Amino acid sequence: MTFVRVCALGELEEDTPKRVELDGTPVALVRTEGEVFAVNDICSHANVSLSEGEVDDCTIECWLHGSRFDLRTGKPSGLPATRPVPVYPVQIQGDDVLVSVTQES
Repeated sequence: MTFVRVCALGELEEDTPKRVELDGTPVALVRTEGEVFAVNDICSHANVSLSEGEVDDCTIECWLHGSRFDLRTGKPSGLPATRPVPVYPVQIQGDDVLVSVTQES
């Protein structure tokens, strides 16, 4: 996997999603419960940015239809979404947040 620096840890407010783009992939970064998570920023139900939704109890909510996705697994916890969103590995190095959206063969 190739990790890319996306921001400083201090730029992430607790429970406030931040949208970044890595190699053309939209990613929602969330700092919550002492960890940083990265999920694909597009809801699997509709073409809507998850980073515009709310974070609660390690989930992110799609603001349009209310589906919630687990930030650890990407799995939806309620309708209308039935498919998970991709999750990406995160590393913290000092004050840098690094994310990988690619896998090496």
